[in-house]
Amino acid sequence: MVMLGRSVCTCGRFKYCEPSQCNGRLQPKKRGAIDRRAGRFGILEPIPYHENTLDTVILQTEVKAITAKSIISTNQSPDIPWSKTVNPYIGCEHGCIYCYARPTHAYYNLSPGLDFELKLFVKTNADELLRAEFSKSSYRPTVIGLGTNTNAYQPIERKFEVTRRLLQVLEEFRHPVSVLTKNSLIKRDIDILQRLAQNNLVEVHFTLTSLQHELSRVLEPRASLPKARLDTIRRLSEASIPVKAMFSPVIPGINDQEMEAVMTAARTAGAACMGYILIRLPYEVRGLFFDWLEQHMPQLKTDVMKRIDECRTDFSKQFSFETRMTGEGLLAAQLLGQFQKYVQLLEFREINPDDLDHSLFTRRFGSPQLELF
Repeated sequence: MVMLGRSVCTCGRFKYCEPSQCNGRLQPKKRGAIDRRAGRFGILEPIPYHENTLDTVILQTEVKAITAKSIISTNQSPDIPWSKTVNPYIGCEHGCIYCYARPTHAYYNLSPGLDFELKLFVKTNADELLRAEFSKSSYRPTVIGLGTNTNAYQPIERKFEVTRRLLQVLEEFRHPVSVLTKNSLIKRDIDILQRLAQNNLVEVHFTLTSLQHELSRVLEPRASLPKARLDTIRRLSEASIPVKAMFSPVIPGINDQEMEAVMTAARTAGAACMGYILIRLPYEVRGLFFDWLEQHMPQLKTDVMKRIDECRTDFSKQFSFETRMTGEGLLAAQLLGQFQKYVQLLEFREINPDDLDHSLFTRRFGSPQLELF
């Protein structure tokens, strides 16, 4: 078990300081959830976490190395463009309060709240498993979505480098991949991504949620800040790596008014394509998000939840393939219409995982092997 205690300087000299609140001390960075509430399968002892305890309580990140039995997951959802996905980590230190992956921690009898961002698992043998899968004579290549559940470039990737090793395996076998992230750490791997791009083997889906520094800090407390994300899109684009920027999640009453600004900034930075996902709050996430609103935006909580409910008029339908990404109802239709208008005005083009090259896949490193039968 590795314990990672993360603090930030507030003296005004370092990247994450808050000059308006600076007093020259070291303070722990914020978390997304406010407590360790139970998941749907168990009862956990609550460990409350409030802003006024920041000076006295440091919530450490616990990282446990695990030996995974398999690494490729299959997906049959028609609204997700990858039939195969790979996730090197379980849990995510980014702490995004809205994250749809939070309920997965309940299956380990851990809290979808603080445990999801404090108790992380790293699949240290992920690259070995992927190499073994690719080496099977029965394996046929199809685009793999890397980091579709929890972020492949979350902070602990800097130490463990599991994602980088996975990219090296993908390069060895010349296998197509879509990488999903919101963390500027991906710039570390531009060398591999650029080589993959030269053979039309990679695209990057990079999330932009807001251009507001303060909103980003509380909504996605340990993810890269907006300026760093735009710089990352620029760096990737300059390296000829295709980037699809994702305005996600769109939260009515919080960031929906930023749509034009976010999309314009993404286009200026070099994003070739733009995606859009409306917030959805499955199972435990709804309660976590409501408490976050109460803590950070109490004056807006009623209006925001009302608007979200207008877009998700039937709770069961937020899981239906037809409306899961865009919602339904008048407000959802208006937001989608605005998005489509800006896509045309800003001349975004479509990029699709299916456009990546499958024909170069090889088990004999260095030479493509076409397997027709």
